[in-house]
Amino acid sequence: MIANVGTTDRVFRLVLGVALIAAALLSGWGAFDGAPLTYGTVVAGIVMLATATFRFCPLYTLLGIKTCRN
Repeated sequence: MIANVGTTDRVFRLVLGVALIAAALLSGWGAFDGAPLTYGTVVAGIVMLATATFRFCPLYTLLGIKTCRN
């Protein structure tokens, strides 16, 4: 896997991933009363955290996008 996620993109993904997981599990919003939306939001947050951690986004590879300098 060649890194294709840059620093700014990585920080954005980390913040978004944590925010999604926190919103789904800790917010108490009525929108998250149903299990499908809660699980879907947590999975999306985990994907954001994973792509930030590994600096690799499979979707970027398919679309030919590279936000890092290397």
